[in-house]
Amino acid sequence: MKSITLFFLFSAGIITAQHTLQLPKGEASPKAELQDVAWIEGHWAGEAFGGIAEEIWSAPMGNSMMFVFRLVNDGKVSFYESGHIQQLDDSIILQLKHFDGDMKGWEEKDKTINFKLVQLEMDKVYFEGLTMEKVDDDQMNVHVLIEEEGNAEEILFAY
Repeated sequence: MKSITLFFLFSAGIITAQHTLQLPKGEASPKAELQDVAWIEGHWAGEAFGGIAEEIWSAPMGNSMMFVFRLVNDGKVSFYESGHIQQLDDSIILQLKHFDGDMKGWEEKDKTINFKLVQLEMDKVYFEGLTMEKVDDDQMNVHVLIEEEGNAEEILFAY
């Protein structure tokens, strides 16, 4: 997507965030299993970036939970994301790739955007710069720490 370029921040201490956390430098992710975040499964939709945001998450299977995301503005897809939460040794990691509306990739062929696990709570998971929270069976909030044109802020996706 040419009109909105998102760069995710991974460096601790650069920005003060209210809803997202960073893993302290040199610290490993806590122990976790996919079943700890199985509540994310489902079809979620809401408003974001002046359009309709949609995420579809699968149940845990094959050591991962896959997802697809799309943002639709003015009846056209602005961008997609595809990724998963993967079991990685004794913890989990969220990995994704971005694509324009015409499926041209943003990241290099073998590169992914990685969000290491920081903390788990009941119905809430903190990855570096990304927090997912189950509000109830029909609502989920996702807070993402992003930078656009040198300005950083947390964006809420209220599904």
